[in-house]
Amino acid sequence: MNRIRTYSWEDPLMGADAARQMSGLDYLRGIARGEFPAPPISASLDFSLASEADIEPGRVTFRMTPQEFHYNPIGSVHGGVFAALLDSALGCAVHTRLPAGVGYTTLELKVNYIRPLLAGMGEVRAVGEVLSLSRQVATAQAQLLDGNDKLFAHATTTCLILRPQRETP
Repeated sequence: MNRIRTYSWEDPLMGADAARQMSGLDYLRGIARGEFPAPPISASLDFSLASEADIEPGRVTFRMTPQEFHYNPIGSVHGGVFAALLDSALGCAVHTRLPAGVGYTTLELKVNYIRPLLAGMGEVRAVGEVLSLSRQVATAQAQLLDGNDKLFAHATTTCLILRPQRETP
């Protein structure tokens, strides 16, 4: 029997415009409060920043319940879903430490897959934490854990910090 999944998302540029005017911490907390739309990837993969408590300076927690639509051909959650969830936690942890007008992009992502995620196992969380932050580069680490704190994957990242260009006379 065919399965059907339908979902919707809001205009991502509404939030992107606001993000340039706010600190990363304030912007992400605004998403959790529903003041700004979540990025479309969270609707596509059905993960979220569930509450403001999931967002602290240098630390972010995303939550997801593994579903059948996340599956790869061998019947477990696709590694790309792990990577997207962990990359989101890593990048947003960095974002919480950035002032208004400063952005970031992932330069490198390393994921270690420990065990499979399966539909029916309940909610998992990706917890990202900043390790270092300089003017140009940030590093962070994340863990993907179930409700009993069992480790399913862990990851590290290097992010490039994107500062506004100074105008030359």
